Amino acid sequence: MSSLCRLLRRTLSTATSASATDSSKAKSFCKEIYKERNLEQLVEKFKIASVDEDFRTKPSVYKEAVRRLAGARKFNYIEEILDDQKQYKDISKEGFNAHLISLYGSAGMFDNARKVFDEMLERKCAQTVLSFNALLGACVNSKKFDEAEGLFKGLSKELEIEPDLVSYNTVLKAFCEMGSMDSAVTLLDEMEKKGLEPDLITFNTLLHGFYAKGRFVDGERIWEQMNEKNVEPDVRSYNAKLLGLTLEKRMEDAVKVVEEMKSEGIQLDTFSYSTLIRGFVNEGDLKKAKHWYHEIGRSGCKRDKLTLEGLIPFALQKGDFMFAYGICKDVLCSKLLVQNALIQSVVDALAKESRIEAAKELVNLGDAHHTYSYKLNLPSI
Repeated sequence: MSSLCRLLRRTLSTATSASATDSSKAKSFCKEIYKERNLEQLVEKFKIASVDEDFRTKPSVYKEAVRRLAGARKFNYIEEILDDQKQYKDISKEGFNAHLISLYGSAGMFDNARKVFDEMLERKCAQTVLSFNALLGACVNSKKFDEAEGLFKGLSKELEIEPDLVSYNTVLKAFCEMGSMDSAVTLLDEMEKKGLEPDLITFNTLLHGFYAKGRFVDGERIWEQMNEKNVEPDVRSYNAKLLGLTLEKRMEDAVKVVEEMKSEGIQLDTFSYSTLIRGFVNEGDLKKAKHWYHEIGRSGCKRDKLTLEGLIPFALQKGDFMFAYGICKDVLCSKLLVQNALIQSVVDALAKESRIEAAKELVNLGDAHHTYSYKLNLPSI
């Protein structure tokens, strides 16, 4: 083997080893942050980890950290870890800025997102449709729906940025969230005149907007347009229609839509089942509500807290105490949390009906719950 070949092999081996070490270090940092329960310590560990270049390429750990801090309403901590990122060379890249903007948006911190965007000029960082769309998304995720149109029209013109399909879809969502459905349709027409073809996200946004607002006929027109454009509906499309039908109290038609979904090979999700259950609860049909509750259990989909909090009192109202007991047992044997008073009402009802053993079992399961200690008491009869 020539000396040159040996040198190349040593060089490649060293580079591979260094790369593997860097990757291993980043993974170790991520693991530490994921398992850290103390939020103040999480912030410190995050800032230390951010020194590592490979760590800064892990968007999932950024997203999870911001999600947890936002959930605890520690917005000052979010600002601390994201502002800390500005000291690194990545801040000269538009993609890194767009990521920070999106993270602030996911926490509802639009002013911070706008600040990052505006500072890009000072850093001589390009502002293209990429960071523009991140800012629009941050605006909508921060629920500043009324500001989205102004950004879309004013800022794009000021910076000479041509909005793309993502831009239009984001503003469509803002209009739909505000209930400005006529403005949404006008924007759809404008989009098509500019040569942008609506995609599945476009149609799903409009479908949910119309069906959820009780404008079923308009929702059906959008469905027809989607078919004409040869855009295949997915589970979100069908879920929007299911919601529309339940609001119209057309549960037989909703079940037909479910059969259509199955024939098209589209699996129902938690939203599908929950919509059906709530629909039958609203119609006072316990038998069918029970059927779809058991179906969601067989499907492997997660149960929805709000749906169960409506189903439990409905079962009690209908006198089906053992069904209510079964739901509570499912809750207490899982990580799902419902209101303590709701389960206590089932314990009380079971005791009153002399089903003492079932009532005791719920009390014991509540004491042993691994996520939340329920305060359940067996009433004296």
